[in-house]
Amino acid sequence: MKKLALVLAGAALAAGLQAAAVELKSPDGKLTLTFEVKALAGVQGVPCYRVDYQGRKLLDDSRLGLELAGAPLNAGLKIVDQKTATHDETWKPVYGERSSIRDHYNQLTVKLEETAAPRRQLELTFRAADEGVAFCYTLPKQAGLDALHITRETTQFHFAGDFLAFPTYHAQGIYERVPVSKIKPGCERPLVVQVADDCFVAIAEAKLVDYARMKLRVAKDAPTTLEAFLDAERTKEGEVTGTAPLTTPWRVIMAAGSPGQLLDNNYLILNLNDPCALADTSWIKPGKVIREVTLTTVGGKACVDFAVQRGLQYIEFDAGWYGFEYDPKSDASGVHLDPKRSKGPLDMEEVCAYAKSKGIGVLLYVNHLALEKQIDQVLPIYKRWGIQGIKFGFVNVGSQKWTSWMSEGIRKCGQAGLMVDAHDEYRPTGYTRTWPNFMTCEGILGDEEKKRSNEQTLLTLFARFIAGPADNTVCYYDNRVNELCSHAYQLAKPVCLYSPWQFLFWYDRPAGAPAKVGGAGGAETKIGDAPELEFYKAMPTVWDESKVLSGKLGDHVITARRSGAEWFVGVMHAGEPRTLEVPLKFLAPGQGYVAHIYSDDPALKTRTNVKIERFRVTAATTLKAALIKNGGCAIRLVPATAADQLPDYR
Repeated sequence: MKKLALVLAGAALAAGLQAAAVELKSPDGKLTLTFEVKALAGVQGVPCYRVDYQGRKLLDDSRLGLELAGAPLNAGLKIVDQKTATHDETWKPVYGERSSIRDHYNQLTVKLEETAAPRRQLELTFRAADEGVAFCYTLPKQAGLDALHITRETTQFHFAGDFLAFPTYHAQGIYERVPVSKIKPGCERPLVVQVADDCFVAIAEAKLVDYARMKLRVAKDAPTTLEAFLDAERTKEGEVTGTAPLTTPWRVIMAAGSPGQLLDNNYLILNLNDPCALADTSWIKPGKVIREVTLTTVGGKACVDFAVQRGLQYIEFDAGWYGFEYDPKSDASGVHLDPKRSKGPLDMEEVCAYAKSKGIGVLLYVNHLALEKQIDQVLPIYKRWGIQGIKFGFVNVGSQKWTSWMSEGIRKCGQAGLMVDAHDEYRPTGYTRTWPNFMTCEGILGDEEKKRSNEQTLLTLFARFIAGPADNTVCYYDNRVNELCSHAYQLAKPVCLYSPWQFLFWYDRPAGAPAKVGGAGGAETKIGDAPELEFYKAMPTVWDESKVLSGKLGDHVITARRSGAEWFVGVMHAGEPRTLEVPLKFLAPGQGYVAHIYSDDPALKTRTNVKIERFRVTAATTLKAALIKNGGCAIRLVPATAADQLPDYR
């Protein structure tokens, strides 16, 4: 065991170290978590912690503890044992934003015991990594505590000041800018807090598998203290039951010098989850998707042909293919069209066979009502048809019951060889590391949401994507592109907003498809033949390396991602026209590249007003992205060859 940067402050008492403060430092020494059992507000034996980052206090004394069936286990405690450890390994995800991930941390495990009868025990595990600190509770097996009933957590995050926070209250909600003291109950995680211009914090949750979801609220009479509460705490659904030993999800405090660095460090959430549980992952395939909404054989084949032409990997049949999705009597084991969405005909097996012959996969949307009663029945049927994955529609979330149901559904699909996309309020906590068939989540303020704006997209990007991938439901030809942003901005979105499955033409219908019949989501737009769609065709959805080059919450982002030898760069901004610099220092030194630059040019008399330019560049080049109001820019960088006779960028 390597020696940790762990300091005991004060003399240890013979009664069990209960007066000692313990410091746990990150490997780089920038983050310090201090744990102590002390008197707080006149109460003795309270476990609490503090967090400092680069000498700046982030969190002051913050209480820890649980309540079991109304009996608190958060005071009158002493330390009876403590252990330290260090861990350093590099692991390779099946896919992701980077091809390898380092998991390096120092760990402290503390065993606490009540000083009076019934002398129940509680363990706390703390980890300090360069990206952030995390802790979880364990109720060990012990006399009188075999059956557990957790009614409440007393976990606190006591901020050292009334810092600026960026809360939202549901998955597709609007992000606000308010002081910590003004956060309303039910705040989602991750929550980003700006401590200073060069210091940003995110409060998050990891490894939520069989437990109630954590949300946040301001503690009573403590305006800069947030407390965790189990979702739906005021009802029985907010409680957690189980048997000892029981370990809670991780509570996470990330810290970095910029919002872009916080986002770059989001792999910490994966590191706090278990390794991959699947022996064979060769069938798990990221890719680009077009949504099929006509629910017809002809429409399905037209989407397949479009996918082949445009370099997509999947088509997805949307709601209505097995009847009205909100009718609990609808049968998802066969095609039973909802007449309000399609007049048919739809031969699912014929479309699947046609798609397979063209190398295209088929995904199905299935509402949670059908999955809750039929999941064991339908999975082998879908495999027989040739389906590759399922979008779980409008899943229930929050309580232990529904968290467990969702986790079990992902596992069942993984064991059946099917990939999963979760739709609506579900927020990931890193379970995709353990079950990488869990690809992405729809349920953010994406293109299907009317309330979104460029500012909101650039808040969502820096906050929600800390938790993991999200499907922004990108559309390209829909009128909302012209109303809210630009087409070059849309090209940049799949680079900046990570998702292994990218739905690129949400409201767009390919040539050859019949008209859509009714349904939600507004009118469709016929897809054109814009030359800049070559960018989408060349663009992958998973990466070997990713980095935010520049970014500001709600203002702009410049993201660079590498796949093999090629780099893709996305530039998005909100507000009036401006020019942003894109230094290419990340390119391989001594290697020339061809930069394919896609930018907005309102002077072009085309449907999408996107200009394409090509230049030779090197790592010494700094591109200047001239952005129109609420516009963007997309760039593809390909190693140059002798045949590339192009001008140098100036």
